[in-house]
Amino acid sequence: MRPSGRQPNQMRPVTIETGFAHHAEGSALIRVGGTEVLCVASVENRVPPFLRGKGTGWVTAEYGMLPRATHTRGSREAAKGKQSGRTQEIQRLIGRSLRSVVDLAALGEMSITLDCDVLNADGGTRCASITGAWVAMRLALGQLVAKNVLSHMPLRGQVAAVSCGLTKAGPVLDLDYEEDSAAAADTNFVLTADRRIVEIQGTAEESPFTEDAFNDLFALARTGVSVLFDAQTLAVETAENR
Repeated sequence: MRPSGRQPNQMRPVTIETGFAHHAEGSALIRVGGTEVLCVASVENRVPPFLRGKGTGWVTAEYGMLPRATHTRGSREAAKGKQSGRTQEIQRLIGRSLRSVVDLAALGEMSITLDCDVLNADGGTRCASITGAWVAMRLALGQLVAKNVLSHMPLRGQVAAVSCGLTKAGPVLDLDYEEDSAAAADTNFVLTADRRIVEIQGTAEESPFTEDAFNDLFALARTGVSVLFDAQTLAVETAENR
């Protein structure tokens, strides 16, 4: 039995609330169990220097955790004067994941920055960030189309992410902190709604795991992202029908 009492293929409750950041072009507060992440999309009429004059846009991300998002207070990275390697790795992952489903040429010379701030952490913060950031970005792009800034939606599809792991209960979907901290192996799957792979991260904590075990985890991830895609779609439809 899992600590939460969930079945191996059962996600934690997922909700996505839009419009949380009143001044942003798009925002989504995603809750996956006890993990809560505020994802905010900001649009700017400029691109990084390496893209200037090339007629293409850019999507990037920043990630951070509030000091008491975890069980004990963590110092603000701004106070330390530098970001941790973990923070840099996660925000690059979020940026790569979102760019994978955007037609950057159709975006033109504009940038979208996704700020993902973890309010409460209970496992899977990077996965929740990717999933929520897609909603925030989709709403921001919808505004640009509605205002005739863009002639059409420059999205190629949906992207979401979910964690899976090998625990004492066997292969399980959507690890919470208690499971993640004790897992023999944990993986993060970033997948698209048309069943393509963006990125897979997998680590054995104790001993190597088999290909069969990986396939079991991958099958669980497919189950999980289907729930997330439905939540994304509902959030966007609810926001645009207000």
